[in-house]
Amino acid sequence: MPRQLGDLEDAVMTRVWQWNRPVTVREVLEDLQQERSIAYTTVMTVMDNLHQKGWVRREVDGRAYRYTAVSTRAAYSAALMNEAWSQSDNPAAALVAFFGMMSAEQREALQDAVRMVSPNLTETTPDPTVETAPGSPAEPTATTPGDDSPTDGATPESGR
Repeated sequence: MPRQLGDLEDAVMTRVWQWNRPVTVREVLEDLQQERSIAYTTVMTVMDNLHQKGWVRREVDGRAYRYTAVSTRAAYSAALMNEAWSQSDNPAAALVAFFGMMSAEQREALQDAVRMVSPNLTETTPDPTVETAPGSPAEPTATTPGDDSPTDGATPESGR
């Protein structure tokens, strides 16, 4: 099912990001009319909705508003994906279906993104591919909170 209102919101936001300056409804309307027949009131309503959702801010300029993007395209896209995902009654199945729709390039971008955030996800998980000698810790030995003394009996003066 097409998201026609969402598509129009995307088209409006695309112009706001591309122009990277405060824009009026009239400017967006005139640009959109090069691609489709659309009414002023429709664009005005979409821009007001985007303002209500917090995606654009507006300031009065004479008898009109000028709209400016509040966030980046990446943050907007992430919020749309999160909104869709959170509405699923089976988020894991939704992700599997979503991944199945991805092109090879999109899957590669996903893998890159996972690599970028994986240090945050694996800080407390030991790497299963790293072998350690029996009895040796996989991670440095931690100290008791508030205890600054080394756990192996070394002292700052001993140099160990």
